[in-house]
Amino acid sequence: MRHKKRGKAAKKARAATATQAREEAFAKAPHTFVFQRGKVGRNIRQLVIDMRKVFEPYTATKLRVTKSNSLRDLVEAAGVLHVTHLLALTKTELSPYLRVMRSPRGPTLTFRILEYCLSRDVVSSLRRPNVEQSVYQTPPLLVMNNLSGESLDKKLMSTMFQNMLPSIDVNKVKLSSMRRTLLITYDKETKTLEMRHYLIRVTPTGIKKTTRKLLRPKLPNLGGYQGIEEFVEKGGNASESEGEFDGPHNQVVLPQEVRGRGNVKATQSAIRLKEVGPRLKMQLVKIEEGLGEGAVLHHEFVTKTPEEQQNLKAMLEKKRQLKEKRKREQLQNIRKKQDKKETLKKKSLEGMKKKLQTQKKEENADVSSDDDAAYFKEEVGKEPDEGTLPGKRKRPSPTQRKQGQPANKKKRRKL
Repeated sequence: MRHKKRGKAAKKARAATATQAREEAFAKAPHTFVFQRGKVGRNIRQLVIDMRKVFEPYTATKLRVTKSNSLRDLVEAAGVLHVTHLLALTKTELSPYLRVMRSPRGPTLTFRILEYCLSRDVVSSLRRPNVEQSVYQTPPLLVMNNLSGESLDKKLMSTMFQNMLPSIDVNKVKLSSMRRTLLITYDKETKTLEMRHYLIRVTPTGIKKTTRKLLRPKLPNLGGYQGIEEFVEKGGNASESEGEFDGPHNQVVLPQEVRGRGNVKATQSAIRLKEVGPRLKMQLVKIEEGLGEGAVLHHEFVTKTPEEQQNLKAMLEKKRQLKEKRKREQLQNIRKKQDKKETLKKKSLEGMKKKLQTQKKEENADVSSDDDAAYFKEEVGKEPDEGTLPGKRKRPSPTQRKQGQPANKKKRRKL
């Protein structure tokens, strides 16, 4: 029995449901702002662009921050756009710094950048420097090494990095969507972090290099060979630098079909990484409460006594109370201005109302006098003279009012 085809309405409803689900997932995912503050130079500006590439698609790739934009402006914009983390790159005479802030209440992690390498420098050293732009349509897979521990700094760093990228559901994830990885390694001896960015490539194992070339969409040039057999036999002896590193450490059995020819489900393939940059080597300097304005929870180089910590907390508390007091005063001043504005508005409305009532009274008086004149004309047969009817007087002109002279009266006609 043939199945009945779906109608256009059913297809549209299904597409709308899928679009709504994607939008909800996009809104729930963590988003980032990457920007520079102050004078940083050309290389740091390029590093900002490279860092935005790492966190695509959940980042603002065309974000423009001017001198007039404060951190508070960015936090307000972040709340509207579902942005959860702010990454600010600055530069001093000593070295560049990276501040990672959790919006809107912190904490703030400050890293000193010891070494960095831009993406263009990393890609230029590759044998095949071309990078597909479609790989940036899905977020990278986060891999952390040596960041597990009981210390406060390691816990906060690990939590911060994990929350910067969307979590993965092992039961629902599609392997074809995992095309990049972000590797963060912590060195316990030097207390430094190294960040590397790689592309993930999956290639079938047990196949010669020449055979894989035949599986590509673009076939190789076979003009110098008598037949396909000669190409496979002679080409198989060619060296392959990538294949030398294949082994049990990177060979897996695919549970799903993956992008690339020959990557079939339940077959063995090799996972290879291709670095695209940027590279960062940095050291944690301090951890602060809030967005860089609270108490210092951890400092790598400065250790304070309990008395100094208590004094610092008291100073911060005093500063916070003063800020709240000023805020209350500002709100009171705003209320006073609004009340004054409302009072003036009521007075002006009352004046306008009185003016309208006066105009209506004058109009009613004019209408009654016109009615008397019409009755007089109907009974007598001519227009009444001035002064004959009460209230029918000629109003003085504005010039006469100004000079204080009475209006000229016409002479009465004798009946």
